[in-house]
Amino acid sequence: MRSVAIRFGQMLLVLWAVATLLFFLFRLMPGDPTLAYIDTTFTAEQQEALKRQFGLDRSLFEQYIAYFSNVFHGEFGTSFRSKRPVFDIIFEVLPNTLALTALSITIAYVFGVLVGAWLAWKRGSVAEALGIPLVLTLRAAPEFWLGMVLLAVFAFGLGWFPSGGANSAGMTYGSTLERMTSADFLHHLILPAATLALYLQGLPLLLMRSNMLDVLQEDYVMMARMKGLPEWRILLLHAARNALLPVVTAFALGLGASVGGNVVVETVFSWPGLGRVLVDAVAGSDYPLAQGAFMFIALILIVMNFVADLLYSVLDPRVAHG
Repeated sequence: MRSVAIRFGQMLLVLWAVATLLFFLFRLMPGDPTLAYIDTTFTAEQQEALKRQFGLDRSLFEQYIAYFSNVFHGEFGTSFRSKRPVFDIIFEVLPNTLALTALSITIAYVFGVLVGAWLAWKRGSVAEALGIPLVLTLRAAPEFWLGMVLLAVFAFGLGWFPSGGANSAGMTYGSTLERMTSADFLHHLILPAATLALYLQGLPLLLMRSNMLDVLQEDYVMMARMKGLPEWRILLLHAARNALLPVVTAFALGLGASVGGNVVVETVFSWPGLGRVLVDAVAGSDYPLAQGAFMFIALILIVMNFVADLLYSVLDPRVAHG
């Protein structure tokens, strides 16, 4: 419990540091957020009144104290541009980001674990000689390039999938759950999820292969072979099972990182998610919305790091005792 409390305290400290950096980063950027509201007919007094309305007439220190007071109470303010609460905007698009992340990372890690174990089992074969360079190429390729290739082939070329958005124009649904379980939503989800999965699969595949190569040299694997156990059973129940530990913790880290990494994919596919909201908010100098989006991404990433740390201690008692 003491170890968990220390890690939790470290997580809170990181969140405070991230929130502080975000606060000063956006206010030191060039551009005036009130320009979106100021009309050419506004007098100087009206412009000052507008700044007072958003609290931009205060000193940076006063804005900082007010910002953390609001964050502590779970209030991220109102968007400068849409004049809606930041929480409402974020939770409106958050399900889209979570759906994209969950599907893509599940595909990437299931594929990576299975193929990585198989390539380790087939070490020195033609399949390994061709598979490893292909995996490295996909891992090194930029996400926007992968997305553009898939769009060119499957959306514009073959016309199998839509080129952007999360739903077809004119479609209406009674609830968010009904919309996200509809065939139309899933049809729009395939290409962005495939792009992200192709990019993410390299880490679990190479990690699983590396772990498997070490595990296959262990004495218990040799003993299983001497017992005459089937090869598939040795692979799955003895070797792969013990090679999964680092992959499980990498999954937790990858889940948090991919939420923030969705920005590029969501932009390429015009996916209405947290990443696209973040890009639009930064471009429009919408401080509250940009800070709220960044904070949510940072919160998810930091929490998943905390979970991965705990998972490693639970799955490998040697780490906890150490």
